[in-house]
Amino acid sequence: MIQLTNLTKMYGDFTAVNNLSLSISPGEIFGLLGPNGAGKSTTILMMLGLAEPTSGKVRVCGVDSTRQPLLVKRRVGYLPDDVGFYEDRTGLENLLYTAELNRIPPAEARRRARELLERIGLKEAAEKRAGTYSRGMRQRLGLADVLMKKPEAIILDEPTLGIDPEGVRELLQLIRSLSRDEGLTVLLSSHQLHQVQQICDRVGLFVRGSLLALGTVEELSAQLFAGEPLVVEAEIGGDGSPLAAVTEALASVDGVLQVVSAAEQPQLVTVSCSRDVTASIARAIVGAGMELLSLSKKRYGLDEIYHRYFEGGKRHDRAV
Repeated sequence: MIQLTNLTKMYGDFTAVNNLSLSISPGEIFGLLGPNGAGKSTTILMMLGLAEPTSGKVRVCGVDSTRQPLLVKRRVGYLPDDVGFYEDRTGLENLLYTAELNRIPPAEARRRARELLERIGLKEAAEKRAGTYSRGMRQRLGLADVLMKKPEAIILDEPTLGIDPEGVRELLQLIRSLSRDEGLTVLLSSHQLHQVQQICDRVGLFVRGSLLALGTVEELSAQLFAGEPLVVEAEIGGDGSPLAAVTEALASVDGVLQVVSAAEQPQLVTVSCSRDVTASIARAIVGAGMELLSLSKKRYGLDEIYHRYFEGGKRHDRAV
């Protein structure tokens, strides 16, 4: 659905995007992640045909964005980080205006607008002026706006910026459900790692114009933390600190390297292992007569993955 090949954009001597190659499949939710100034927005502008590459190729929905930018705009929806609406018009009127610009027949436009307003949770605010909408409501209306023309793909640039945590959760759930129900391909650009992790099928870490890592969170975690001890956390019931008892119980479990606990959480014991011996740990603790409240393997999130790439302020020494 989206194919970037050796894409480069330079402004004088400054390289905004450096030899970027990326393929996004139909129906996929892809997160392009990186700090402000990484080149994410420049990449999006080239996808939409709003900026011309210095070199390389970009195809969206099978169309060359550089040579046929208008055709790309007909087939792709774009939600910028700051959505602009006619403030004195209602939410419904803004959608109908977008429909008119896209030559959608009036009856179909009104039906589609009403359906989308209900879907995004703005049915009750349809007749209110857009100027009275909160930031979260404007982002929801923006989603409806880009969906009016029934695009094949949508590109969202920092869609959660400035929204409260509950609003972020609802917006991300809405994006995922819309993608699944309407078969939409979604490219989501953000620097909010934890938020994006919740809905993206794959992510790409983008810094200083270059794509440093690409894959699912699990794939990136396995690549970056390969060879490191597996960490298992066990919560033990009862009074006092169970560290000594757990250490004794696990002494005979092959693969256990170290058992520690934190002073602020004495009931939570952390076990470092050379391989996955979670089942043996559970059996040993229960067999020793202790109350095992929970047992979980540590999973690395995007925040930890991202910071691992830049430990000490330097790029991690692994290829994409």
